[in-house]
Amino acid sequence: MTTPEPAPADRAARAAEALRAAEAAAGRAPAPPASPEPPEPPAAAAAAQDGGLQALADLFAATGVPEPLTARAATRLGPDAAARLRADPWRLLRVPGVRLRQADHFARAVLGPEARPDDPRRGRALVLHLLTEAARDGHTVTPAADVLSALERAKVPDPRAAVDAALDEAEVLALTEEPGFAGAESDEDAEPPEPEETLGPARWALAEEAAAEGFQRLSLTAAPLLDDAAVKELRGGLPEDRSLALTAALRTGVSILRGAPGDLASTAAGIAAAAAGRGVRAAVAAPTDRAAAGLRAALPSGADVIVTSLHRLLEPGGDPHAAPGAVVYGRGEPHPFDLDLVVVADASALDAELCAVLVEACPDGAHLVLCAEPDAPPPAGPGRPLDDLEASETVPVVTLDTAPSGPIGTLAEAVRGGALTTVDAPGREVVIVPAATPGEAVHRTVQLVTDSIPRALGIAAEDVQVVAPAAAGEAGTGALNTALKERLNPGPGRFGGLDPGDRVVVAAPLPHAPLGETGTVTGGGPRGLEVDFPGGAAVIAPADASRLRPGWAVTVAQARGTRRPAVVAVLSPEGLSRPLVATAFGLAERHLSVVQAAGPALARAVREDGAPPRRTRLATLVVH
Repeated sequence: MTTPEPAPADRAARAAEALRAAEAAAGRAPAPPASPEPPEPPAAAAAAQDGGLQALADLFAATGVPEPLTARAATRLGPDAAARLRADPWRLLRVPGVRLRQADHFARAVLGPEARPDDPRRGRALVLHLLTEAARDGHTVTPAADVLSALERAKVPDPRAAVDAALDEAEVLALTEEPGFAGAESDEDAEPPEPEETLGPARWALAEEAAAEGFQRLSLTAAPLLDDAAVKELRGGLPEDRSLALTAALRTGVSILRGAPGDLASTAAGIAAAAAGRGVRAAVAAPTDRAAAGLRAALPSGADVIVTSLHRLLEPGGDPHAAPGAVVYGRGEPHPFDLDLVVVADASALDAELCAVLVEACPDGAHLVLCAEPDAPPPAGPGRPLDDLEASETVPVVTLDTAPSGPIGTLAEAVRGGALTTVDAPGREVVIVPAATPGEAVHRTVQLVTDSIPRALGIAAEDVQVVAPAAAGEAGTGALNTALKERLNPGPGRFGGLDPGDRVVVAAPLPHAPLGETGTVTGGGPRGLEVDFPGGAAVIAPADASRLRPGWAVTVAQARGTRRPAVVAVLSPEGLSRPLVATAFGLAERHLSVVQAAGPALARAVREDGAPPRRTRLATLVVH
């Protein structure tokens, strides 16, 4: 059982404000204040923003902060960032990439001799910084003892006072994890173990609680979508695993479906089409609009099923009360889906916040089917909702029987089982390309994309997606994109390093497109960058352009869930794990080239797995 620490009365107002901020950051639209201030006219708002950016640039120039940090700080701290930093220079720790040593240096430049290690502002900011760093590793909570130890190492004189100061700001929550008992084998006379205190950023703690409450609500309010006779008729002739999946989807509020990518796509489409054929309002939600197009093709002709990206299904938009840069969704508890059945592809990519948004958008009585590969990588953001829900043993889980289709499917299935095997590929479906150095890996990749694959297999370069474990490194996506642009679309980088014809990927959600969506730059101007996405053309405002990255090569985390005709997986030793490798291989539909620059580290990662665990609460919250 997990319970929040009781908060003093003087924290109540701040906690309410933190709740609104966390919901806005998560994309859950908060109710506006009772008497909202009238919005500024666009010209006045733009002038204020420009003035704030200039004030921040002047402050950073005077204190020796690198100029590239200005845009990131303005995005994270808002238009009054300069004033906020003068009042509390350690707020700089909220900007991604800033370390304590840099924040201390900045504080001394701003405050002079008054910048001391025992300043309460320093300890308070450091607590949130430590928890945010843990969140970047996927954790939603951290043991309080670990935080206190880290504060001591940072020479904070009174670590407990620093934690209390962070709690007073209401951006951090204290939670008590009640220990379990060993049952009959436990010593009746033994003292029960002490509850463990954990700390977590409010936005993630509240998101996990909202997701858990949503799963409980859907399970409790669900009634069968069809009567027994209709379900029996639909099950007729289906294999046992497909029959079980259909039954779970139609009879229970929340269910999990596991299987290989191709099997999941056909089964998800079949469940939705079968239900829609009996009058059930059904939708299939994919990670991206490009992936949705593939799922749409798997539907029977004439099926009355909505197939779109989850991002678009949730109706993204702007909100004047949202945090800077946040995407706020129109669908939620006040405005739920007009649907009876929602099937979500690649649900293992849902982090705690997006999962909370999804379940809150499902009305009472709706059925939710969450699909994912077995042992898929955890989401890019904090939490692991799908794995936690399965671990709670509160919902049915159906695993499809695996019958690998073709050399690509055989290889991916072998990797999921912990083996790196050689597969027979008479049609060059799988090609292994050894590379002795990172530089050779980049060179081989360019050859494959621009010559070998189009010439030998007839797959155009625009249908080839290069993936790698990470962006950094000599064979990471950064180096790969530089080399691919030079061959595929050389140019001066007229629009912030990009030119018309460049492929881009969404690295952080935009109102126009979800994480991982790729598009092509078509132009640009004062209003922003013009990009053609699968869901339509969009103009990306200059303030949001940093959410785009070159997209000929993308990380596996960005590519997951969106299959391509051909994939070139560039594997170097860093960041490998069995789930990541299996996911990378499973992205290919017709052809997979593996540029093997990892040496024996690849086989070792596949054999030993190595995916790091995450500290989360949702599994416990769902049960209670």
